[in-house]
Amino acid sequence: MSRPRTEDAAAWALAALMVGSGVTHFTRPGYYRGLVPSWLPARSALVAVSGLADVVAGVLVAVPATRAAGARATAALITTYLPAHLEPLRHRRTAQRAFDRPAGVAARVAVNLGYVAWAVGVARRGSGQRSTA
Repeated sequence: MSRPRTEDAAAWALAALMVGSGVTHFTRPGYYRGLVPSWLPARSALVAVSGLADVVAGVLVAVPATRAAGARATAALITTYLPAHLEPLRHRRTAQRAFDRPAGVAARVAVNLGYVAWAVGVARRGSGQRSTA
């Protein structure tokens, strides 16, 4: 039996998100350097490595044979990015941008948790498991 088109669409959309995000790490590195927590060294290198990791994960998601592994890698990557989204809470009194204030941080974290759930769902479907929810 063939895979439902909605499952393929979810996987392709996730792959596009990851590849697109990875590419923008290289086309707009300054934006991403600003997201790296101040306590981490080598911001430029971290941006490049995470951009490459995003592209690789996205390509893995796009290929049916590696989809589950790529989606698991995507979920792991996005989870590792959560501290970067929480970092502005340390500086909330001086936050200039709305998405660096508590409500903006909450929205960023919620969106990223949604991405993690999406990736986990794609991983389950890619490995033949079905969600019970």
